[in-house]
Amino acid sequence: MMDRPLLIPSLIGHAARCHAEVEICSATVEGPRHRYGWGDCYARVQRLACALQTLGVEPGDRIATLAWNGYRHLELYYGVSGMGAICHTINPRLFSEQIAYIVNHAADRFVFVDLTFVPLLEDMIEKIAGVEGFIIMTDQAHMPETTLPNALCYETLLADEEPAYEWPDLDEHTASALCYTSGTTGNPKGTLYSHRSTVLHALGILIASFNLRGDDVVLPVVPMFHVQSWGIPHAAPLVGAKLVFNGPHFDGETLQKLFAEERVTVSLGVPTIWLGLLDYLRASGKRIDSLRMLISGGAAPPLSMIEAFETDYDVPINHGWGMTETSPVAAAGINPRRLAGLTPDERIKEKLKQGQVLYGVDMKIVDDDGNRLAHDGKAAGELYVRGPWVSCGYYNDDAATAEAFDAEGWFRTGDVVSIEPDHHILITDRAKDLIKSGGEWISSIDLENTAMGHPDVAEAAAIAMPHPKWGERPLLVVVARNGAEPTKDDILDYLRDKVASWWLPDDVVFASEIPHTATGKISKLRLRETYKDYVLPTVE
Repeated sequence: MMDRPLLIPSLIGHAARCHAEVEICSATVEGPRHRYGWGDCYARVQRLACALQTLGVEPGDRIATLAWNGYRHLELYYGVSGMGAICHTINPRLFSEQIAYIVNHAADRFVFVDLTFVPLLEDMIEKIAGVEGFIIMTDQAHMPETTLPNALCYETLLADEEPAYEWPDLDEHTASALCYTSGTTGNPKGTLYSHRSTVLHALGILIASFNLRGDDVVLPVVPMFHVQSWGIPHAAPLVGAKLVFNGPHFDGETLQKLFAEERVTVSLGVPTIWLGLLDYLRASGKRIDSLRMLISGGAAPPLSMIEAFETDYDVPINHGWGMTETSPVAAAGINPRRLAGLTPDERIKEKLKQGQVLYGVDMKIVDDDGNRLAHDGKAAGELYVRGPWVSCGYYNDDAATAEAFDAEGWFRTGDVVSIEPDHHILITDRAKDLIKSGGEWISSIDLENTAMGHPDVAEAAAIAMPHPKWGERPLLVVVARNGAEPTKDDILDYLRDKVASWWLPDDVVFASEIPHTATGKISKLRLRETYKDYVLPTVE
């Protein structure tokens, strides 16, 4: 058999040959929607690669992006990686100190930046002095006055080049992209992806989990600056799916409008996005009838949310699990055989699981002493994974690498899960977020997701608080829905017949909002800091 390398340009090259007219639609920062086909995209990707070469970019150089989901960001995905450089996507929701650390740690040569984030970079320019230049992702008509040194206009840069570039015949293990974790503990850590891992991940999610089709219209709400938008920009061109990008817009009204007007069939995002969409649909009476599937990941979705979308809007939700270090998808969806014959309520509850492991990914769970536990759906332990799109170490961080991998080379996820005999997984909690009361574990995820089934609760988070008798007891922090005024007793009464009696929170406090990480997850770290001096009423 021929030994041809798996390279990222082959993905968009295939789309240009076979699906040239299929549309890519982008909501832009400048205002109007931009439209072109996969063929047009490929021509501009070639111009971009030539422009990078003109700038003196060499193989292995880190080229950063600070941008929303859109067609120019998509071009960078392919142009930068394709010419042998490394596309380093930066999460603009991180603290400015973290962004500066990431830029310096990666030693980025150039930064491509959307108009939105120009002021952010201007404010930190002295902290990232190593950057040689900044390319503002707009046209000449919208080019802003800026104090950024060596600032260039993206469209002008491309206009000076020809749509012809000879892609280098790279080794498939060549680094292609760099993504840093959100840095909830210590400095952010970099995961370096390869051409091979990226192509295999795209094939894996296409076939085994997301089940994309050539007639699909896919809107990834999950940002392109976070774990490569869950692989969708690399998977969609393989089948010639239409892509729709939401740009800087994440509100329920804009998403519903995009769904309706572009006839979106599949969309992907974190539960907070879908909860916001659900609130808008309920308040407006609007529908999302074009959708055949929503995909939720990043955090466990509450049962009430799954039930509402499937029952009220006839839109099934599929759950996926992964991490930055797993490219990110390692498990997704429930095997249809498991759902056959179940009642509607049973089907919805089955979807609380994080999904079935993808082909190519191996999983094991271990106890506190590192002993393997049975995959019987009952034993719960810390999850370790390995596979062809799982990281084998952190970028230039030997200390973090040593801590994250066991002696056999398995990656330690930090999630506590049970694995069923057919390798469906159910996450119990993050290891650091479990609540240990009287020697028994309480799942903060289960507790807060159950609480969110209350009609007056918009969001809930459970954290462990010290207790002299039990060691730890749960405190539930609740954000009420607009106009609702639930009481502590209302919440406890609702929970009483839904969770074990010893799981009931020792107290319920109400807050105007719950803090989230840069990737949209509840920030338990900041919650614990906020309530560090709080004393439970059950403490004598």
